Amino acid sequence: MKRFALIGSAGYIADRHMKAIKETGNVLICATDRFDVMGRIDSFFPDAEFFLEIENLDKYMDDLRRDGHPIDYVSICTPNYMHPSHIRFALRNGANAICEKPLVIFPEDMRIIKDIEAETGRRVYTVLQLRYHQAILALKKEIESAGSQMHEIDLSYITTRGKWYSKSWKGDVVKSGGIATNIGIHFFDMITWIFGGVKENIVHFYGPDKAAGFLQLEKARVRWFLSLDYNDLPLQATSKGMRTYRSITVNGREIEFSGGFTDLHTVTYQNILNGNGFGIDDARESIELTDFVRNANPVGLVGEVHPLLKQKAGL
Repeated sequence: MKRFALIGSAGYIADRHMKAIKETGNVLICATDRFDVMGRIDSFFPDAEFFLEIENLDKYMDDLRRDGHPIDYVSICTPNYMHPSHIRFALRNGANAICEKPLVIFPEDMRIIKDIEAETGRRVYTVLQLRYHQAILALKKEIESAGSQMHEIDLSYITTRGKWYSKSWKGDVVKSGGIATNIGIHFFDMITWIFGGVKENIVHFYGPDKAAGFLQLEKARVRWFLSLDYNDLPLQATSKGMRTYRSITVNGREIEFSGGFTDLHTVTYQNILNGNGFGIDDARESIELTDFVRNANPVGLVGEVHPLLKQKAGL
C-alpha cells in the first residue's frame, strides 16, 4: 500500500485522483487546498489530514519522513501555473509526483524538473489518460499497420464555458497557458502520439475563447479547432442539448471517443504504480507544440483552414 498526499484537493479533477488512489488499493494520508469546504474527501478518505496552507502540509510530511513513514506520491491537481512549484515540492520531500495536465506551461520548466529528478532520485509522472482510451488505442494500432501512409485529420473540440471562466485563473493566459494549453493539451498529445512529431505548425486564429490551425505531422495533416464559445457548436450538438462537442475524423471517417473516460485516471495510476507511467519526455511534444501556438502570429484564413473556422468566417 502506497501513501499519498494531494495538493489541490478541492478542484473538480481531484475526485478522479482520490477515486484512483482508493481503487488501486492505496491510501491518502494528507491533502491541502486553499478552499476549506472539503466534504468530498469523506467519500474516499475520511481519516486523511487536511491543511489550508501548503506550509503546514510540508511540515507534516517532513515529520512523517523523520518518523520513518514517508509519503510515496504527491498528486497535483492545482492550477496550471502552480505545477512546477508543486512538482518541486514533491521531489524535494522525497516523493514521486503525479501531475495533472498540462505538466507545465513553459518548456524550460521541463529541463529544470528533469535536473531535480536526477538530484533526488524521484520521478514525475503526468496524466495522459487518452493514451489508455480503447478507441484511441485501436486507432494507434490501425495507423501503425498502415506504415508510412499520410492521413488527413480534422480535430474539433468545443467545450462551452460561462462568464466565470474569463474571470478565473483559466482565463488568464499566464496562469493557464491559454486555450490551446488548457483545453487542447490532451488532444495534441493524442495526435502526436499516434501520428508522429511536428514538422510544421501554422496558427490561423488565436483568441481568448477559440483557436485554430494546421499541423504537419510525420504521418498526418491535421486541421484543428478549439473553442469555449457555445455559438461554435454544430447543429448536431445543439439539437441534442449538448454543450460539449468532440470530433476527430481520419481520412473522412469519424472516430467516436465521447465516452469511456470515467475510469481512465484509475488506469493511469495502475500503470504508474506498475512502473509504466508517462513522464516528462512523453509530455514534451505537446508542451512544445502548445507553447508555439500561444506565441505564434496567426496567418489568417489561408492554406489548410479547419471547416468550422471557415464557417465562422462565412467562407
